[in-house]
Amino acid sequence: TSGVVPEIFRTGEEIGVMLAISLHATNDDLRDLLVPINKKYPLNELIAACRAYPGLSNAKRITFEYVMLKDVNDSIEDAKALVKLLKGIPAKINLIPFNPWPGTNYQCSDWETIEKFADYINNAGYASPIRTPRGRDILAACGQLKSDSERMRKVDRLALEAMMIAGHGEA
Repeated sequence: TSGVVPEIFRTGEEIGVMLAISLHATNDDLRDLLVPINKKYPLNELIAACRAYPGLSNAKRITFEYVMLKDVNDSIEDAKALVKLLKGIPAKINLIPFNPWPGTNYQCSDWETIEKFADYINNAGYASPIRTPRGRDILAACGQLKSDSERMRKVDRLALEAMMIAGHGEA
């Protein structure tokens, strides 16, 4: 979930599913930009709901999804803030390399930065797997898929890929 706070506790109590939260930021200003529902349910409410989630234990952890955005949320200071924010919550933190799409202003963190971030999180006691990107080359990776009405025409996508190859050596 992106954080519909009133439904989190009810979901845990009535359904008892494992919870995954699309977190992506450790402060409200950034999360407001990345996850707009944060404006309605800010981080303090979201984290309080996570702490109160029924049945939390080391065997039943919350998974926090965290997309790695170059120079946006990928510093060691961000990792420290993440550990502080989640302190005491049994959790796993999935680190997701950002999958760019045409027109985005964001870039993926470099692999070394992601690994340092993961090491810090792991050393703080949280499992922090790095998701393996798949489907980037055809704009079908996580976060890249769009509806048919928004999908880039194949001819435009191929032209963009050719331009990227000519200018950067890779798509």
